[in-house]
Amino acid sequence: MHATHDPVALARELADDVLFPGALEADAAEIVPVDRLDRLAAAGFYGLVGPGDAGGMGVDLATALEVIEIIASGCLTTAFVWIQHHGAVRALDGAPPALRDAWLARLCSGAVRAGVAFSGLRRPGPPILTAEPDGAGWRFNGFAPWVTGWGRVDVVRAAARRDDGDIVWALVDAAAGPTLRAEALRLAAVNASSTVTVSFDHHLVPADRVISIQDFDAWQAADRANLRLNGSLALGVARRCAALLESEPLGTELVACRRALDAATPDSMPEQRARASELALRAATTLVVSGGGRFITMDHHAQRLAREALFLLVFGQTPAIKAAQLHRLYDGPHG
Repeated sequence: MHATHDPVALARELADDVLFPGALEADAAEIVPVDRLDRLAAAGFYGLVGPGDAGGMGVDLATALEVIEIIASGCLTTAFVWIQHHGAVRALDGAPPALRDAWLARLCSGAVRAGVAFSGLRRPGPPILTAEPDGAGWRFNGFAPWVTGWGRVDVVRAAARRDDGDIVWALVDAAAGPTLRAEALRLAAVNASSTVTVSFDHHLVPADRVISIQDFDAWQAADRANLRLNGSLALGVARRCAALLESEPLGTELVACRRALDAATPDSMPEQRARASELALRAATTLVVSGGGRFITMDHHAQRLAREALFLLVFGQTPAIKAAQLHRLYDGPHG
């Protein structure tokens, strides 16, 4: 555990005293101010899920989910960049010893910050990012459609498919060059997250940067089981709206939604993720309506939270989550 602080209490302090008061500034920035990420690193939160022997907090899943929700309630832009880091930390904990020793402690401290590039794995059809063997490692070719934190991350945990379908997971430097290019995406919310599409043109990934090689079917099963995490972002937006509205019924609904997410199985998780996204959208809409025209001005948090709720309808969306969302939007919520 980092120092003697309770991570949940520390997260609340950061969210309420630092992140939320500056969330409009972060939302309007070209790129998320680095001092906000530095504050998370100083608090030990880059090592939230990292093991103690590498300087991480080593918290359990329930604590990690609560901390993520709280940070998201402070500033979704900051949370969105920061949350990508944890996948690399978890992956490096199980990486070959030399790779783990070289990177994990620096990742846990926040001295090195990571993003991810694997959303293309969820796309139907042929792989959009492939890996070909090379004498010095692998050549990545294609594109990663969604890489967040460009300019604020040092490395990216990237996934490319081999000819046999297996996934090559590697730690790739987040630096543009002749074989790697980044094209900015303009987003309606969390635009300061500096989300880009990264193109690989036979980009060389050295063998000592390979984290693992994984069967694609095994990854799909694991991905279905890991869909809970992004639900905390929607809960965070709903949490802030409930606090601003001082709404007890909304707070009660938030608790029920959180419990349902925690109890969901891989088969029922899409419905519960859809429920969380719908709650965030409804909470933000209620907040806007409660204040009228002044709440839709760009200097008010309500319009920011409403845009963020819309964004979270599609971030981390899978075909099953999309179907559940459309069902709820067309036919109404069913609990």
